[in-house]
Amino acid sequence: MADIDAMRSVLHAWIEAGPNLIPPAGRWAIVRASDGELVGGLSLKLLPPFEEDFELSWAIRPDLWGRGYATEASGAVTRWAFQQGIEELFAVARPRNERAISVARRLGMEWVGETEKYYGMRLQVFRMRPA
Repeated sequence: MADIDAMRSVLHAWIEAGPNLIPPAGRWAIVRASDGELVGGLSLKLLPPFEEDFELSWAIRPDLWGRGYATEASGAVTRWAFQQGIEELFAVARPRNERAISVARRLGMEWVGETEKYYGMRLQVFRMRPA
């Protein structure tokens, strides 16, 4: 129950920040189709501090990690984003966040390097362009 409450808090904060996002940027809840259960959320926003590139990010309840929800939902948002005219998407992950790196690779994102220019920390950077 704590995982659901924590995820709801994250999504509530995203909703409050939503009006500041200019489309096609946005945030979406991930809801399991079979029972309507809240699984997590996705975000498509401009990557700070330069705000020139779009970042795809995801957050899944820890009790539901490893079930493919991040990959499936991120794939759907990625396809939608490219239909909206976005030319490339980025995902960033801490070097030890193997789960996030695995999701980026399963989505077909290519590793483009490591940087400290985003969020003030060392991050792995992945990029995807329309096929």
